[in-house]
Amino acid sequence: MSVLGIAGWSGSGKTTLLTRLLPLLRSRGLRVATLKHAHHSFDVDLPGKDSYVHRKAGAGEVIISSARRWVQMHEIGEDGREATLPELLARLSPCDLVLVEGFKRERYPKIEVFRSALGKPPLYAQDELIVAIASDPLLSATPLPCAHLDDIPAVADLVVAKARPIDAVLETLVASVG
Repeated sequence: MSVLGIAGWSGSGKTTLLTRLLPLLRSRGLRVATLKHAHHSFDVDLPGKDSYVHRKAGAGEVIISSARRWVQMHEIGEDGREATLPELLARLSPCDLVLVEGFKRERYPKIEVFRSALGKPPLYAQDELIVAIASDPLLSATPLPCAHLDDIPAVADLVVAKARPIDAVLETLVASVG
């Protein structure tokens, strides 16, 4: 199992890039999991559905299962502690590649999604764990490998080449905390 982050400023197109990468990576025979960080409260179940009713009634954890999929929701409440990236990575089922969207301040390998139109500086100058860049337009001044955001095969090649084994990623993450 290998891990690579997709990081960038809000509005840079991280989710769009991921949704374009996933079908191509899957067509290359890779089993890919994604892990997304949210900066706010969110719901994945709908009001009126049993899972929502269970959670709102006070269940600390809800698992919904069918013949096609299962999902686990863990309620931490207002005073709970947000799960760390290592804790979340440890919960994943075996796969070939984990793409992590967000957690841009964590110390793990990432590809930066950069759009000059946002008017924000590139992140790679302050984060030595950014290992490649997908940008629009291409950045010529960077020493890092760079692919155009619309060249999905080239970005996929960077993702596969720059992803790191999960054990090495966990070791770096744990070392940065302690």
